[in-house]
Amino acid sequence: MNKSEILKQIIEQRRSIFPKDYTDTEISQEIIDEILHSATLAPNHKRTKPWRFKMFKGEEKAKLAVEMQEIYKSTQPGHLFLEKKYNDIAFKINKADVVVSIVVNFSGMVPEWEEIAAVSMAVQNMYLTCTANEIGCYWSSPKLVDHLKKSLTIEENQKCLGLFYMGNLE
Repeated sequence: MNKSEILKQIIEQRRSIFPKDYTDTEISQEIIDEILHSATLAPNHKRTKPWRFKMFKGEEKAKLAVEMQEIYKSTQPGHLFLEKKYNDIAFKINKADVVVSIVVNFSGMVPEWEEIAAVSMAVQNMYLTCTANEIGCYWSSPKLVDHLKKSLTIEENQKCLGLFYMGNLE
């Protein structure tokens, strides 16, 4: 199979696969590094490299789950609070082997939409690399991430665009 056919096959197979379908098997550090490295190969105008990723694994990931639940609980009016949604937040984060925050850094050198597009292309590279390695993944962008500024140490010129969940498949 030539490179073009392999690439086409990977693109066609790319899917969002949710944590409920992940196994408890860890993703090797080598594959995690490959996934994150592929993200940095995305095109970006004036080489601003606007992506900022923070990886959550193990205890840090468990803390993220608790923080996201607390944010949900504190931002929902009582009559809109759903226990199922509250529990799902922790389940998704804890079921994933790795969660990566997706943050865009606005350099001021190019229009903001170009920096968001570059980060989106970086995430697409992550999706494709996950697919090639048979790793389940998906990009979630809940409104709750707007409240993660402190734990992600997000600066004034940055914005969290969501979380990227990854886990091994059976």
